[in-house]
Amino acid sequence: MSDKVLIIVGDASETLDTMYPYYRLQEGGFDPVVAGPQRGTFQMVMHEVKPGWTITKEWEGYTIEAQIAFSEIVPEDYAGIMISGGRAPEYIRYDEHLIEATCWFMDHEKPVASVCHGVEVLAYADRVRDRRMATVPKCKFDLEVCGGIFVDEPCVVDGNLVSGRTFHDNGRYFGAFMDLLEKSRTAATNGVGA
Repeated sequence: MSDKVLIIVGDASETLDTMYPYYRLQEGGFDPVVAGPQRGTFQMVMHEVKPGWTITKEWEGYTIEAQIAFSEIVPEDYAGIMISGGRAPEYIRYDEHLIEATCWFMDHEKPVASVCHGVEVLAYADRVRDRRMATVPKCKFDLEVCGGIFVDEPCVVDGNLVSGRTFHDNGRYFGAFMDLLEKSRTAATNGVGA
């Protein structure tokens, strides 16, 4: 089994939604591979509801390099996929190559992680039906209109799918995704599936 794990980004991916998983994967002995609409540099953002505000304010965050384009993803080469949040999913969900890859991971029951707006990719791929997921409350509609079940908790595990609401849940949900990846790696090492 490969130790490579996809991290899905685009312009306006949330910085903490993206960087925390990137370094946790490295720490766990996995190789994070950043994929975007094309190879190149993407501008991440920081999101927070400031005191006195009723909506999210956005600031520029770090940039990140996409090593591969969505069109270059060969799902079989990866142990799992992590869909970052921020505003990027609202736009990248229309990329047919990303949707094909997302469907492959879900249909083959490989480890999948989603945080915040990441649900918009899974919903557009029609892979949330009857699945329990956490997401930022403002994306509850996107999940439910596509047949998913909104759960307002910091970590929701539904089979191969692990989700969190926002980067505030990083320390709660991402460990469960790492556990799924590790179990897959151990099973592959012991010759029990791939």
